Amino acid sequence: MLTHWRAFLRRADAAYIILALVLLALGAALRLYDLTDQPIDFHPTRQLRGAIVARGIYYQFLPGADETTRQQAAAFWASTGQYEPSILEGLMALTYLAIGREFFWVGRIYNTLFWLMGGFAVLALARRVVAAQPSGDTQDRTMAVAWLCALAALAYNMALPFGVQASRSLQPDPGMAAWLALSALALYRWSETRSWRWVLIGGVVSGMAVLTKAIAVYSAAGMMIALALYSFRKPEQPVSGAAARMLVSPQLWALAALTLLPTAIYYLSRQGRAAEYFTSWTLALSHLLLEPRFYLSWLNMIQKLLNPLALLMAFVGLLLARRRNQALLWGWWAGYVVYGLFLPYQMTTHNYYHLQLVPLTALSMTPAFEAGLRFLLRQKMIWRWAASGGVLAVVIWMSWQALVPLYRENYRNEPVYWQTIASYLPGDGKIVALTQDYGYRLMYYGWRKVTLWPNRGEIKLSDLRGSSKEFEQYFAKRIQDKSYFLITAFKQFEDQPELKQMLYEHYSILAQGQGYLIFDLTQKKP
Repeated sequence: MLTHWRAFLRRADAAYIILALVLLALGAALRLYDLTDQPIDFHPTRQLRGAIVARGIYYQFLPGADETTRQQAAAFWASTGQYEPSILEGLMALTYLAIGREFFWVGRIYNTLFWLMGGFAVLALARRVVAAQPSGDTQDRTMAVAWLCALAALAYNMALPFGVQASRSLQPDPGMAAWLALSALALYRWSETRSWRWVLIGGVVSGMAVLTKAIAVYSAAGMMIALALYSFRKPEQPVSGAAARMLVSPQLWALAALTLLPTAIYYLSRQGRAAEYFTSWTLALSHLLLEPRFYLSWLNMIQKLLNPLALLMAFVGLLLARRRNQALLWGWWAGYVVYGLFLPYQMTTHNYYHLQLVPLTALSMTPAFEAGLRFLLRQKMIWRWAASGGVLAVVIWMSWQALVPLYRENYRNEPVYWQTIASYLPGDGKIVALTQDYGYRLMYYGWRKVTLWPNRGEIKLSDLRGSSKEFEQYFAKRIQDKSYFLITAFKQFEDQPELKQMLYEHYSILAQGQGYLIFDLTQKKP
């Protein structure tokens, strides 16, 4: 491996390496900007959940921790549910132990490092697929084109606003996307060499992607199957012949085992949680697949996240790609589509479920970059400079758009705000609450746990699953054994007129202030 790296450095032009390092540094700077602001900037429910889990792990292993605090942190951790291994949260907790304090923002640093790792894979793979193709150019010209295409793909992967905002958040998706990018590189190299070394590397990185978040299995399998079909198929023979050879290939079985076994072992120990997830999110919502507007909403979501022009260039790139690269890209896209069909609700409501498309789109655009660059090389120098200026302007514009939300929003007052609300909550009875982010803000900042009243999104989801409930019966059941009703999500409160009418007409207000309202459920109005 060291010999290959030295050869790479000898062949590569120093200017291209410097540009690549600058882009990687830009990607890191964008993600670490406003590092210590609270994790409310992007899907706060998911980020706060990660912070709560990391805190629970931290207090579990913290020597000399107060036993009451330790048990409370563990109870909060257990209440969040666990659908994937706590890899990022575990790294955060270990860092807390090492530095002696709880700093949630170390998770942003870890996910930034993961994304840089994935960016290196995008750079290396994009450069390789262009340099490996015969073009009739000189070696120097071929390598120059390969480097420039790879740098363009890296720039998109590093500076896309959605990619910046999503990949710095405290959740497993940035790590999953990065491992998938490494998986694409390793599987491509395996298809070139058919060596056991790349079987091992490809299996390990694919296994890490799936272990980080199980939904990566669709994309990893798509790439693996497509490249295997390409590699095992002989000229002028049907696909069935390649499939038969795949079934008896020890390398392919080893790849599959390394990819699936760690995650299979983990979920087999979860006592049915995987089956529960499949039932709730796939079977109960499968009727969405029959609605045309679902597909329109899905497409609308990804074109907003990825940029319509980039999506068009990715499609053109898929058509222009050479066969091995085409197999990889189509396999990854096919895996993503299948994954979307298994989780139809999330495809139109949770934008971070599309994060893997950032490196995939960057790689898919590479053949289009190559075609455009070869065209420019036949033009006058002024057009080349104009194109270079245009690319630089796009990178600057994307970087600025990525920073604007971070610059405009300030969440540093969140801890004090929620600690203040927690201080007003009575301690002599249980509380049901209509509050933000599944009560995680109150839990993380105020160290108080409440029973949740569903927000409008949960009510809509319940209706989609065909399990809507009659209000008065549901209200009576929900407040059973509860003494107080806390309101902090006032927009949600306004969107539930039945709840608002019930509380104001039948229960008195115990306390109210800026951002909170507490009803006394112990005595109904006459």
